[in-house]
Amino acid sequence: WLPNEGIMAMHCSANKGKNGDTALFFGLSGTGKTTLSADPHRALIGDDEHGWDDDGIFNFEGGCYAKTINLSVETEPDIYNAIKPNALLENVVINGGDPDYFDVSKTQNSRVSYPLEHIDNHDPKSAGGHPENIIFLTCDAYGVLPPVSKLSSGQAMYHFLSGYTAKVAGTERGVTEPTATFSACFGAAFLPLHPTVYADLLEQKIQKHNTNVYLVNTGWTGGGNGVGERMSIKNTRECIDRILDGSIKNSEFVSDPKFGLAVPKTLGEIPPSVLNPREAWADKDAYDAAADKLAAMFKENFKTYVTPGHTDYSSFG
Repeated sequence: WLPNEGIMAMHCSANKGKNGDTALFFGLSGTGKTTLSADPHRALIGDDEHGWDDDGIFNFEGGCYAKTINLSVETEPDIYNAIKPNALLENVVINGGDPDYFDVSKTQNSRVSYPLEHIDNHDPKSAGGHPENIIFLTCDAYGVLPPVSKLSSGQAMYHFLSGYTAKVAGTERGVTEPTATFSACFGAAFLPLHPTVYADLLEQKIQKHNTNVYLVNTGWTGGGNGVGERMSIKNTRECIDRILDGSIKNSEFVSDPKFGLAVPKTLGEIPPSVLNPREAWADKDAYDAAADKLAAMFKENFKTYVTPGHTDYSSFG
């Protein structure tokens, strides 16, 4: 009922900076939503379910659900330190009385649930102002999307409705290698209304509050799965940090010829060859073929949302 009252219901995480600037992170399992929103320099508003009303963002969940595979205090200190009494481990192997997050003999889908207050710098009110930035996280198994790109409001709705990512090992039973998938609004299973209802409302709020929207690829670079490598956490964090501190706006942007995305030519310490995904591939013809394949998949999937009586955002893809 929330969207019918003009309140946006969202499957996303949210945090805010010391100056009160709020950011939203949309993404399916395996894209890094929980990890990237748990930022030691920002207060966590919530992990998974939020609303956006006339006053700003609010959480209506009260807890977090994180993957624990290969978890360490060095790579994800906030999540690691949140595992204490009143947290619930799921599918985690116990060796010598201690959890072993590197043991995947049972499953790669090991998890932990914990109360929001287990994150030291959580926001006690679980609320924030209107977001300055929205980040769509995708794990691109084809390795053709740039690590970060800026979206127009129309492009934002196209990618919001597409909800593209790759199912990776440990996200669902039976998934052992990345498989491309689309999930409307980055959470199709949670939508009782037509997806364009949420897209229309989100676009209205983005335009009203001048919110910036970015697409961040946490998937592959230099080639698809089996050829390239997973985007480094360091480079992904650099993308997120430069978005949140606003310095990405100082970059010069170029248009990606395959997807029409605005891609920064330089950004912090990220190598320019990584920012431009085609340059990261040794085989440029193979990149072009993979990009064409993914673009065709986007177009085919989007036909679902071009229906009578609903806003058509297909021209933005």
